[in-house]
Amino acid sequence: MKKLITIAALSLSALSVQAKDIVDTAIDAGKFKTLVTALQAADLVKTLKGPGSFTVFAPTDEAFAKIPKADLDALLKDKAKLSAVLTYHVVPGKVMAKDVKPGAAKTVQGGSLTLATSGGVTVNGAKVVAADIGADNGVIHVIDSVLMPQ
Repeated sequence: MKKLITIAALSLSALSVQAKDIVDTAIDAGKFKTLVTALQAADLVKTLKGPGSFTVFAPTDEAFAKIPKADLDALLKDKAKLSAVLTYHVVPGKVMAKDVKPGAAKTVQGGSLTLATSGGVTVNGAKVVAADIGADNGVIHVIDSVLMPQ
């Protein structure tokens, strides 16, 4: 009987563990506060909480800090431009680091990113500093710079 209760308790706890989407994963990481603020300002949270799947090249707070404060403040107030910048960091589908091929990758924004793999993975010259952070609707690759669409 005790074994049966233990199994039932484990089954219930497994059901209560909810997989985390890309936004929740970014929030839990603690180093994407500016990115999450930007996603909220651009009304993209719901999209990245959706079924996906997505590959997000996510700039850290330090990456956003490289942008002059006045420029970042202006970007956060321009919803259309902000949305274009953020969706430029997203590629449809779930692409793990081992599957990255050098060349162009089409973004959700409509532009293309240039991926390189010699000496580590880079995206438009931004270095991937942590890869393959899994979420239930995709994957996050952490980058050290904010990418700006051409």
